[in-house]
Amino acid sequence: MWFDSWAQLVRVIVVGAAAYAFLIVSLRLSGKRTLSQMNAFDFIVTVALGSTLATILLSSDVSWTEGAAALLLLSALQFLVAWLSTRFPVVRRAVTSRPVTLVKDGVAREEATRSSRITSSQIDQAIRSGGYGDIALVAAVVLEPNGTLSVIGRDSAGDRSSLPPT
Repeated sequence: MWFDSWAQLVRVIVVGAAAYAFLIVSLRLSGKRTLSQMNAFDFIVTVALGSTLATILLSSDVSWTEGAAALLLLSALQFLVAWLSTRFPVVRRAVTSRPVTLVKDGVAREEATRSSRITSSQIDQAIRSGGYGDIALVAAVVLEPNGTLSVIGRDSAGDRSSLPPT
């Protein structure tokens, strides 16, 4: 089906613009964390926001008010969980993963890489991207809660106080 009606097209444009503007305002009110590097929980909320926006745009069964309420609910829940996780460690542990040391003092930790489902080639790529040509020059490779790999060279490891316990 290529075209239904001008009324439907105008509805998508008008409701879509209003929903988009409302989403932007909701995201600004919920704080910078919603748009920062994401952990798994943040990613799920972002996907849910996108799905809700798409439903508002394309489904005439959902009114703009219902869609705005859904966007507001998701943004408010994201704000609440972020607020609670900064104050209560039990909430933080429930919604975010912990960093995992994959390489320690130039040696890959096989159990950690296997349980994290990270391959040695992914670790090698991160080491090369960090500017190192030899794993022996690396103090640690850490899988961060947002899924990135941080590479810390031996020359910049310092007292290792920012590294996760192994």
